Amino acid sequence: MTPEELLYRKTHEWVAVETDATGAKIATVGISAFALEALTDLVYIDLPEAGRKVSAGEPFGEVESVKAVSDLYSPVAGEIIEVNSALTDQLEGLSEDPYGKGWLVKIRISDEAALSELLDYAAYQKQCQEEMADD
Repeated sequence: MTPEELLYRKTHEWVAVETDATGAKIATVGISAFALEALTDLVYIDLPEAGRKVSAGEPFGEVESVKAVSDLYSPVAGEIIEVNSALTDQLEGLSEDPYGKGWLVKIRISDEAALSELLDYAAYQKQCQEEMADD
């Protein structure tokens, strides 16, 4: 996936929605390159267990850098069906390829309503520019 094809939460999580073989909608969730640059050097990531139910806007984990600890928010409601546990030992994968091997969790969507609240790439870029101007 390219950043232009994704949807974004205002809190810098990205989401790619695909339909699996059963017809269920699956959201792959990660953190944007903009957020990773702002966080700088990552030291720790806390990801949930598969099977956990999440609500849109609810924290599901956290990422810690030398500057701050930041919550990771679910862009959709559903059940976490897969966790990229390799990241806990290889945080550099997150920074090196945030839209590929740096994905965090996959969520089987139970309620698609939250998708309409997500930003497209152009709107997300505008938000990032406004945040940089505020700093």
